[in-house]
Amino acid sequence: MTGTLKDWIAGRLGAELAPTALEVIDESHLHAGHSGARPEGETHFRLDVVSAAFEGKSRVERHRLVNGLLDDAFKRGLHALAVRARTPGEGG
Repeated sequence: MTGTLKDWIAGRLGAELAPTALEVIDESHLHAGHSGARPEGETHFRLDVVSAAFEGKSRVERHRLVNGLLDDAFKRGLHALAVRARTPGEGG
């Protein structure tokens, strides 16, 4: 994994989910001093992803799919991930 974690997350989700919309927001600065936070950031992210890959999946299944795709990011220091995962028909 090279470059920023944010870019890696966007690239990984883009390649695997073919999203129609994807927003990756680094919220690490909001968690300074909290558990898992690091001075250099890139520990807390918020995702908003719209993909047909979520069709027929429950909310839990969608989150498991995203978390599984980002397993290497957690190993690299990602501490917290807030996920909004929708299908194109759910608004996106």
